[in-house]
Amino acid sequence: MRRRSRLDRVRMLIVHSVDLLFLLSLTGFIGVVALLQPEAAKTVPVIMPIGLAVLTVAFYVLSTRPFRVAIRGGRAPVAVLAVSGVIALLTCPFNPYVAPVWLAMLAPFVRRWIVLLLSALFLAVYLPVLALVIDLTAFLVIVMVAVTVVVVGAVLANLWLWRLAKEAHEGQEARAGLAVSEARLRFAGDLNDLLGQALTDISARTAAAEELLATDPEAAAREMLRIREAARTSLREVRSAVQGYRALDLDEVLASVRAVLEAADVRTTVESDTGSLPAESRTLLAGVVREGATNVLKHSTAAHCTITIKDGMLEMANDGVGDQAGVNDQAAAGLRGLSQRLAAAGGSLTAEPAPGGRYLLRALVRQAGESA
Repeated sequence: MRRRSRLDRVRMLIVHSVDLLFLLSLTGFIGVVALLQPEAAKTVPVIMPIGLAVLTVAFYVLSTRPFRVAIRGGRAPVAVLAVSGVIALLTCPFNPYVAPVWLAMLAPFVRRWIVLLLSALFLAVYLPVLALVIDLTAFLVIVMVAVTVVVVGAVLANLWLWRLAKEAHEGQEARAGLAVSEARLRFAGDLNDLLGQALTDISARTAAAEELLATDPEAAAREMLRIREAARTSLREVRSAVQGYRALDLDEVLASVRAVLEAADVRTTVESDTGSLPAESRTLLAGVVREGATNVLKHSTAAHCTITIKDGMLEMANDGVGDQAGVNDQAAAGLRGLSQRLAAAGGSLTAEPAPGGRYLLRALVRQAGESA
């Protein structure tokens, strides 16, 4: 089960708030009740209240569609807007609140001045005529004006809020991608610094050895030995640089994972005693913690997670078992790779459901002074 991101939850909140706002259109059932009164039933066909009820429900169902399309950045649903507009014209004498709702449905797809013009026409022309036809009081006219402003304004405000949230989310993704790119560039620069001069030196020495080969074979052999030593030195430096980039700081990973899980509404408790762990074991556990946190976010519905490191053993437990599986069953490729790395270093990794509806990830690594 995929966890909903914060952006998903913001989208749901905004969409459902608009749905609740458009429940205003269901006030048409007041007109249905009025038409069913004995006095009205004598002069009104039975089909009229039934038709009004059906049209009121149909209008509300249609009203939930356009804003969802606008949220996804789609084109205006012309058919939905046209049908709902016809329904609004037919039912407005019995339910004047459908007009503000229809204007709000239209608002995300047209220019602001068009929405303002249509709203002004409704309030200045159609509403006074409607007041004469159905005998609206001055108070109800004022209410209609307020409702129109609030409904249309709320939809536009929600749409603006969604765009702002989306831009912020995209900005975070871009920043993360930029950090990765910067790390790659930094790594490439370090490799260039390490290998550039060394390869230039090796190339020059090789050319010199080639010239000496015909006149002084012994000197050429000595030069080749120097070239071999330079190549070995360069290889050691590259391996050292790569190992430095691969190494993960366990304390930094624990702090980062805790912040990420807390941001995803997963209460996280961390207890760690890592003083007795050698550098290799700390790096291995950092990878396990990071992979475990990824699985919690992607494959569970956890509300609480505990991370404990003591005596070379990591236990990472959460209360959202979901579709997670043990290493011996259908483990993710990431956990399988970590299990192999830990086994090669004399450790072990298990991942399986635990009593109490928990899921437990346990890793055991060497401590200082222990042999593999």
